[in-house]
Amino acid sequence: MKFRLVLLFALLWPGVAAPAGGANDANDANDGGLPLDELRVFAEVFGKIKGEYVDPTDDAELLRDAIRGMLSGLDPHSAFLDPKAFKAMRMATEGRFGGLGIEVTGERGLIKVVTPLDDTPAQRAGIQAGDIIVKLDGRPVRGMSLREAVDAMRGPPGSAIVVTISRGGGEAFDLKMKRAVIKIPSVKSEMLEAGFGYLRITAFQAGTGASLRTALAQLQRRGQLKGLVLDLRNNPGGVLQSAVEVSDAFLGGGVIVSVRGRGADAGHQFTAASADLSGDAPVVVLVNGGTASAAEIVAGALQDHRRAIIMGSRTFGKGSVQTVLPVNSGGALKLTTARYYTPAERSIQALGITPDIVVDAAQRPAPDARPAPLREADLAGHLENDAADADADAKPGRSALAARDYQIGEALNLLKGMSLVADRQTTDGG
Repeated sequence: MKFRLVLLFALLWPGVAAPAGGANDANDANDGGLPLDELRVFAEVFGKIKGEYVDPTDDAELLRDAIRGMLSGLDPHSAFLDPKAFKAMRMATEGRFGGLGIEVTGERGLIKVVTPLDDTPAQRAGIQAGDIIVKLDGRPVRGMSLREAVDAMRGPPGSAIVVTISRGGGEAFDLKMKRAVIKIPSVKSEMLEAGFGYLRITAFQAGTGASLRTALAQLQRRGQLKGLVLDLRNNPGGVLQSAVEVSDAFLGGGVIVSVRGRGADAGHQFTAASADLSGDAPVVVLVNGGTASAAEIVAGALQDHRRAIIMGSRTFGKGSVQTVLPVNSGGALKLTTARYYTPAERSIQALGITPDIVVDAAQRPAPDARPAPLREADLAGHLENDAADADADAKPGRSALAARDYQIGEALNLLKGMSLVADRQTTDGG
């Protein structure tokens, strides 16, 4: 049994001969060679499990578990994908998958929510970034792999699942949700006010770059843009090339991101190739703790080039690149192969991007907070103001989104102030 397994590993490793046996085999003396002593231990453990475990075991399943264990010791983002998981990942990259709509990561044996995706059962049920998933249908997630937890949350559309959540160290509570087919348009847009546009990117999918260019053109057809809010909050990332394309839409040239790893193909530098499609309109990028990976590439590129003001809270800090490598079984190996660096040679791995302007999401006032002072407009029967422009916030066309979302409102106010300063400078110069 030992020799057979070591022989198998040797045959699968190009250029390495099978060992003849003996304690003095060169293990790690030859760089790039197999650690033969450790493989003998592996073969011994495998044999003991096969011969002495209380229940019969399946060879293929044992080896798959060994592969998963090997990858789990690398980093949280490397994983082995069986054919089913590989198919699900491709569907997610295309913007279509089944389940609850939660981006999750492993943390100390539990499952942590990175972000609930927009317009999904998870968001509608009230799942929040930072929540810890304790149980799934009553089954504790401690001890589950990340892949097992994700598989448990997915299922036929319409089927129900109870997710037990721990939030902020408080008592755990249950949320019952129905699974759905998650079809997510990655780009949404609207006008906040005349001249001020809003673009939200929910994830970086295969077609996100093209979708953003289309949405930007639609906003421009409604009039010259005086400013633009680019919302990357709770964006978990996705396809690197899409992040490059989005960054390129706002840059007239220069480096977007550098990727460096150990492999021959792991080093590359992406540069802006097209003109600034926004017409040099001022841009405010909104970020928060759920802004991760490809979304951080965009924020970092625009920040380093001083093309945009970054507003919000510090980002997630995922500065690594994963490559999906298909394997013979029909599955794939998702392996961390490189780190990325912003144009200013910053690595944001485990650090995140610090906003230029820190603006936390508005919190509900405490129960004992002092009420807002009474205004004339609050009095019953008050006279209406007959001036057409008495209150800019009351003008038709004011976005309800900016009114209810504090951070978007602050971004809009900043853009309006920048536009006012620019107008005055133009007037003074003329």
